[in-house]
Amino acid sequence: MLKEFKEFAMRGNVVDMAVGIIIGAAFGQIVTSLVNDVLMPPIGLLFGSVDFSNLFLVLKGGTVAGPYASLADAQAASAVTVNYGMFVNTIISFVIVAFAVFLLIRSINRLQRQEEAPPAEPTTTECPYCLSTIPLKATRCPHCTSELGL
Repeated sequence: MLKEFKEFAMRGNVVDMAVGIIIGAAFGQIVTSLVNDVLMPPIGLLFGSVDFSNLFLVLKGGTVAGPYASLADAQAASAVTVNYGMFVNTIISFVIVAFAVFLLIRSINRLQRQEEAPPAEPTTTECPYCLSTIPLKATRCPHCTSELGL
């Protein structure tokens, strides 16, 4: 059973999938950093110095009464919150990842279309008399012995 598992795990598809998952996780971290550290600060400035990661709605106050200056303060006080700012960040991250995957798939499809060889020129034709398949350069049909005159 261990031998069968080793054969399964070492197949190309499983190894490729594992590499894809690892690279995908690393790419996800890069996109998260891009959204949180690069994109959201300028967008927040456009909306009047808003930090989207600190946009939340308190549903129930925590052990320390609000208002809370940040999401971290609310969470430290065990307040129940709806973190809609984090949701906005996540949506932007998703859109970036989806666009990157779209670009990747699009380029792969273009490469596959370019690699497809044009159809080979035919080397045979049909005899107009007996409809047998004959070589293209034949001058007489080997099946019915008719002169082709092509």
